[in-house]
Formats: sequence, structure tokens, C-alpha cells
Amino acid sequence: MRYPSNPILVVDDEPEILEGVEAQLLPSGLTNLRLCSDSTTVMSMLRQEAISLVLLDLCMPDISGEELLTLIHQEFPHIKIIIVTGSNDIKKAVKCIKAGAFDYLLKPVTTSRLVSVVKHAVELQEEQDEYRAFRNRILRDELNNSEAFSEIITRNKAMRSIFQYTETIAVSNKPVLITGPSGVGKGQIAKAIHTASGRQGPFVSVNIAGLDDNLFSDTLYGHVIGAYTGADKPRSGLVEKARSGTLFLDEIGDLNMASQIKLLRLLEEGEYFAIGSDAAREADVRVVTATNRDLKALQKSEIFRTDLYYRVQTHHIQLPPLRERLDDLPVLVNHFLAEAAGALNKKTPVPPKELLALLSSYSFPGNIRELQSMIFDAVSHHRSKMLSMDRFKNHIGEQTCSASESISIQADTDTIFSGFDQLPTLQEARKQLISEALNRSQENLAAAAQVLGLSKSGLNKVLLREKS
Repeated sequence: MRYPSNPILVVDDEPEILEGVEAQLLPSGLTNLRLCSDSTTVMSMLRQEAISLVLLDLCMPDISGEELLTLIHQEFPHIKIIIVTGSNDIKKAVKCIKAGAFDYLLKPVTTSRLVSVVKHAVELQEEQDEYRAFRNRILRDELNNSEAFSEIITRNKAMRSIFQYTETIAVSNKPVLITGPSGVGKGQIAKAIHTASGRQGPFVSVNIAGLDDNLFSDTLYGHVIGAYTGADKPRSGLVEKARSGTLFLDEIGDLNMASQIKLLRLLEEGEYFAIGSDAAREADVRVVTATNRDLKALQKSEIFRTDLYYRVQTHHIQLPPLRERLDDLPVLVNHFLAEAAGALNKKTPVPPKELLALLSSYSFPGNIRELQSMIFDAVSHHRSKMLSMDRFKNHIGEQTCSASESISIQADTDTIFSGFDQLPTLQEARKQLISEALNRSQENLAAAAQVLGLSKSGLNKVLLREKS
């Protein structure tokens, strides 16, 4: 896959200069180039194709670089322009910068200087493009590729924003870090990134927790014949298998220090070494990682490399736990009930009205995976039309069950009033009780009413009286 996704336009009236710039940029991974020796065609090229960056000579026949700088900046203000010229004129350099140039380089430009400036400009351009795309999606509240997220069941606004951000960064080749507690769907988001990216290669996933350095290297990078005893034939690693696609490394927080160094080289240099080989191999792969651990804390404790930490979280997606998206409970319960019934060859049972109130009171330490397991367990024991709540109560425990049914928290001798020096009035107590019920149910009126022992319409009437 060429980089950057939108090409770099190099404009110079001397073909040998164009070839020289191309020879400088290509080895550094900047492979998506357009060469132009006719300044009169530049504007039409920009109108026909999205360009990420323009390298522009000043001294050209027909239309000068200064004229083009003004024209490009007026019509395409988002495109960064780097002046590359032999004119060592401070006043002209200042004039160009004021006119909108990103940088001003004097010929001959060293390869390291040229590559550094161009990469910096490209990275800034990509960040700005991503921000604009994300902002537009938020404003329009839409997804261009909703099919990529079809396996993720949600109606939560925060998750919707995460989908929009995910779609925005999916087209980038930069690493993505997905964090969140176990069971929130990090693997599903990784698949969505791959689907939305448009990369033609496969999605390859591996859990790297518990892999020692040798096994990590062999798994990801493969080996050549004779690399070690028993290596009688070559083996391609997952990096090669994921060529032109996405490599998902789960549980990166458990990666040992030696393997971290090798992964860092892969991300920084875009190359790797198979075990037993001293020849570097190019890696054409997008790397997505995930963890339920606090990488920042691990980095501060020197368990996780600082340079790798900042490299893997170029893009960062933080998934919320289920307790922060309880508005998804109804749709998730219905989905898992149908899924479990289909898997067990049973009719989909009818959930009791009290079930959502019970589940809303639970913290779900295992998140969506735990909810799915609870429902499969309940359906497997289901015998009648109405789904029994017994399996859910057994799982959650009597303390949580009791709290959901009565919102009473009792110790051996304490009551709910033990912490009050002065009792609240009935009106004050009613307001606090309703507020707590709404808070616990994530503003779900039906669930709050169930917890309070009211009907939904009854709770509505109470709320209307409170407002009047």
C-alpha cells in the first residue's frame, strides 16, 4: 500500500530534479508521488485528485512558484506547501511563509532534511484531515460504512461517537491502541477498523499474552530453515500472513521487554527479521493492539517501554464498560436471547419485566461477555414460555438482588437512616429516592419505575408533580 494515502505532488521544471527528489523520498516509505514539470497543469491536477502535500520550486517558466503558492493557498488552503528552491533570499523566504508556505528549503537539500520535513508535514496533514472528517461525521451523526460495525450491538451515544472516530482513523496506516476492561468488545472494534480501512489483505488476530520472546518472534516473524533444532522447513509468521491487511495483537500489556523492542522496530522501520535470517523483510501491515491494563502506569513503572507506548497509541480508542452504557441493556438482552435460542434450538423466551431492573442494578465486572454468558445459561435451563429470573439472581447474588428489588442497604444493625443526624422530610426523601433510582438505571424510566415499585406512568405522574 502506497504512503501517504493521498499523493505528494512534486513540481519542478527540471526533470532531473524531479527524479532526484523521487530517489530521496522512495526509500523512506514515501511512495505515493506525482511528478510535474509543467507549472501550467498544477491547478488542474489539484482539482482532479486529492493531494496531501505539494513540493514546489520557485523559479519556473510560464507560472512561477510564487504565483502557484498564492493560487494553491487560495483555492486549497488545507494543502501544505513546501518550497524547495535555490533562491537564498531571506525576504523571499519570509514572503513565502506569510503567503502560506509550510516550510522553505534551499537546494541542494540533504535526504535526511527533506524526508524529515516532508514526513512531518504529511503527519500534520493526516491529523487535520482526520479531525475534519471526524467533526463532519459528528455534526452529521452518520457513518459512511455502517456495515463495518454491524456485529456490535448498541444504541448508546458514546459508542456511536466511538464508531465515528473509528471510521475516521481506519483509513490511516498508523497503529491503533484499543483499551477497556475485559469483555467490552475490543476484538470487534479491531475487526471494524480493518473492514472500514479498505485494506485488501486479511484480518489476522493473535493473543500475545504468555508468549516468551522466542515464541513471539516465531509467531509474528517466522523462521528460515535451520534457524533452530527441528526447523527443517521455513515458516511464515503472522506479519507475512497479514500482508496488505491488519494484524491485531491482543493483550499487548503482557508483552515481555525483549519482544517489545522487536515490535518497536516493526512499527518504526516497517521491517522485521525472521528467526535465523539477517535479511530485513518489508512489513506491509496495519498493526492494531489491545489491552485491559493501564499502559501508562506500566510505562511509568518501566514495565512497558516509553517509546513503544507512544508508538502504539498514535490512535487511541477507549471502550466504556457495560455499567456506563446501561441504555444498551434492552437491545443486548433481546439480541442474546435470540442468539442463545437459535444456538440451543429453542424458541426465544419472553423476558420478565423485572429482568431489566435487576440487571440495571448490577455492575457487570465481566461486561458484555458476562451478560451474554448469563443469558445463555438462563436459556439453557429455560423450560416455560416466560424466562425465569432464578439463574440471573443466582449469578448476581442475593445482596445485589435485594438492592435491585428494594433499594435498601442494610448491615446487621444499621438502617438506611443511620447516617442522618436529622431525618429528611417526606418530600426531600422522595426526591432523593427518585433521583437515585434514575441514576442507577441510567435515566431509564421503565427500569427506575420497576426498582421503585411503581408503574412507568405512575413515576411519570410523580415527576410531573415535582416539576409543577
